[in-house]
Amino acid sequence: MNLEQPNLNYIKELSGGDVDFEQKMLSILKNELPTEIEVYEKNIENQDFKKVAEIVHKIKHKISILGLPKSHEFAVQFENELRNENMQKHESFLKLLKLMSNFLDKV
Repeated sequence: MNLEQPNLNYIKELSGGDVDFEQKMLSILKNELPTEIEVYEKNIENQDFKKVAEIVHKIKHKISILGLPKSHEFAVQFENELRNENMQKHESFLKLLKLMSNFLDKV
């Protein structure tokens, strides 16, 4: 999977120039993503595929918000594969999570 670069285009489009709204959205992302990554990793460790699929489902919305349409499609596929206990995309998903985390740390 080629990793796209996260951006704030969607958030800026939604905000219509409302900087407070943009900051609130970023704050939510910065607060929720690390917790969701922890839940993802814990459930991977426990091989609880149903719960892993559920957290991927939650995270994929953040992927869209950060302007990553190809990565969103990848997450949709991964979520479906997890429901069949297929973890082939796990390493690539971890790279995506790291990319998102690093981006949010810098904005």
